Amino acid sequence: MKITSWNINGYRASLKKGFREWFEGNQADIVALQEIKVKTEQLTVDQMTYPGYEVFWNPAERPGYSGTALFVRSELMTSGKVTLGFGDPKFDIEGRVIRLSIPQFEFFAIYFPNGGRGQDRIDYKLEFYAHLLGQCKQLMQDGKNVIITGDFNTAHTEIDLANPKANVKTSGFLPEEREWVQNFLDAGYVDSYRALYPDKIQYTYWDQVTRARERNVGWRIDYFLVNESFQKMVKDVQIDDQIMGSDHCPIHLVI
Repeated sequence: MKITSWNINGYRASLKKGFREWFEGNQADIVALQEIKVKTEQLTVDQMTYPGYEVFWNPAERPGYSGTALFVRSELMTSGKVTLGFGDPKFDIEGRVIRLSIPQFEFFAIYFPNGGRGQDRIDYKLEFYAHLLGQCKQLMQDGKNVIITGDFNTAHTEIDLANPKANVKTSGFLPEEREWVQNFLDAGYVDSYRALYPDKIQYTYWDQVTRARERNVGWRIDYFLVNESFQKMVKDVQIDDQIMGSDHCPIHLVI
């Protein structure tokens, strides 16, 4: 099974940059998109339809902001269920979470908040992490396998960004944000990419304003976290950093 996650920085913009052709060539069983920035009423039926897949949209209430989408092969949905959001309006108005429940695992496709607009958003981001971890701990206690993916908006350690010393006071690498990624690992989750490639340097995000991608001055802020016992099922994690079309690149989990 192949699972892909990608912050596409605008679904309609991505369509003009070859998204559908990429999607058809990618041949993933599950594709999670973040930052779709669109409501379904702004899309045509053709733009929302992908043969062989069921597609679920969770747009933010605010136009042109945030939002997630999930593409699942139809055969997986014969015994699957999709839930939009956490069930808490405080978080759900921003369309950041889609949860897929299938017999093999519980899958969370998430666009984590960005803390860059002030302390209130940092606090919101940390509350979001805490809320998710509470749900995931309960699922593990219930004996479920769990996969969490998406744009975490946090680089965990110094190897995960090009300029760690210059960003110690920047949201995305603040100590309190990094601590929450560590909290997930301490709770029994594994950063699958780093488990397989402990010393490899690759990034998943580059600032567009400074044209950082041309110089590969990036951040690894897109992850697959899985519970420890499920990590043995992971064959590979790939960062597809040659794919353009967004300020992020796709990442793939092969199980």
